[in-house]
Amino acid sequence: MLADMSRLRRLVLSDRFFSVSCRLARHRELLSEAEFEQLAGVMRQRREEHGFLLTAWVLMPDHWHAIIFPRFPLTISRVMEAIKVGSTLRINGARKRKGLLWQPRFFDRAVRTVKEYSEKIEYIHRNPVRAGLVQHPEDWRWSSVREYAGTLQEETTRHPTLPIDRFLLPSDERARI
Repeated sequence: MLADMSRLRRLVLSDRFFSVSCRLARHRELLSEAEFEQLAGVMRQRREEHGFLLTAWVLMPDHWHAIIFPRFPLTISRVMEAIKVGSTLRINGARKRKGLLWQPRFFDRAVRTVKEYSEKIEYIHRNPVRAGLVQHPEDWRWSSVREYAGTLQEETTRHPTLPIDRFLLPSDERARI
């Protein structure tokens, strides 16, 4: 009983944007380019199966970030479980390994305003620069940053493996979303 009380309790929410991050389990080797492709493929498949929106993302060697909008009755916990389980099976299978790939928990935050949404996008896309992997966000292939540089009609900027869902936000940065 005591162990259950110490567990993080998540609100069961749908129909809102969540900024999420997920880290590799301790002592697991960093993700390779081929494994980025596998993770992106699982994210795309789970989005098709469950119908959640994916509006920004970045895959890093030891973690990933995304902005996800689960539609009711789907919850952010269910989306993350689907991505984590699917990618664990696929990557562990390729590595011929067993056990946890991702840390048991993940971080999520409900995004409340247009300003906060924009700040989360900036944080996600600047992650490879902060990690010293590239000098400019656009230089990191495993991100949705190039799609944000394009226009709504321009399909050439769509990521071949994991395109984002596009939508329009209110122009007032204080507006609640």
